[in-house]
Amino acid sequence: MQAVTEGDRRKEVRVLLAQIQAHPERDWSAARRRLATLNKLIAPPRPAPH
Repeated sequence: MQAVTEGDRRKEVRVLLAQIQAHPERDWSAARRRLATLNKLIAPPRPAPH
């Protein structure tokens, strides 16, 4: 089993966005939830509050 990299996650985001754009008539609820999760995983870390 291979580790999932940040590049893999970014590629998945691009693929999902392309699919949504190509077929906006479909129900993309699950894909949008996955996109939200992926965006949280690839977001730069926030500085800790003081």
